[in-house]
Amino acid sequence: MKLFWDDPYRTTLTTDVATVDGQWVGLKETIFYAFSGGQESDAGTIAGYAVLEARKKRLDIEYRLDANHALSPGTAVQVEIDWERRYQLMRLHFAAELILELVYQRLSGIEKIGAHISADKARLDFLWPQNISTHFPALLADARQLILENRPIISAYSDREKQRRYWEIDGFSRVPCGGTHLRRTGEVGDIRLKRNNIGGGKERIEVFVSGSVDDLSLIQKD
Repeated sequence: MKLFWDDPYRTTLTTDVATVDGQWVGLKETIFYAFSGGQESDAGTIAGYAVLEARKKRLDIEYRLDANHALSPGTAVQVEIDWERRYQLMRLHFAAELILELVYQRLSGIEKIGAHISADKARLDFLWPQNISTHFPALLADARQLILENRPIISAYSDREKQRRYWEIDGFSRVPCGGTHLRRTGEVGDIRLKRNNIGGGKERIEVFVSGSVDDLSLIQKD
């Protein structure tokens, strides 16, 4: 069970080991996100062992630990994630999602060909024959207005059985996405964009956010 969808602000969990295959361990429930949709995996530990890799296995997730781990199915374990990294990934993920939706609304015919969200920055790659930075002032103005309004972000299942999710801002957009999402747009903070021409009619937008968790004082971990 992927509890990071029910509460992406949760940082600790006590659960049981479900499966063990050498270094790879599966859990009965998890708060530890695995790389998907361009969003990097969380960092953290399971029973004190650092998670070296997290990957999707069909609809489940498994985690690679040190080869000398002593876990077996049924073992009770404490899971802890690096909250600072998780929250930065959430902020950059949603900043990129906002910019992407605004790009689609403004630039007819543009095609996204790639995306990646790390804890330092996010990037969006497009097929587009022109300098995309000419649109940055309008994109930033619209994104900052949504952030300033601090609107609620709905995150829910579109198909629970197939584990398909979406996020939605009422009156703005509804987008299929299985990542971890913020509760409100105001948590994004300020956005900065940078253009990177990657050649061959391809344009890259790099997305940065400023402000820290302490500075924003907007989250409610209830």
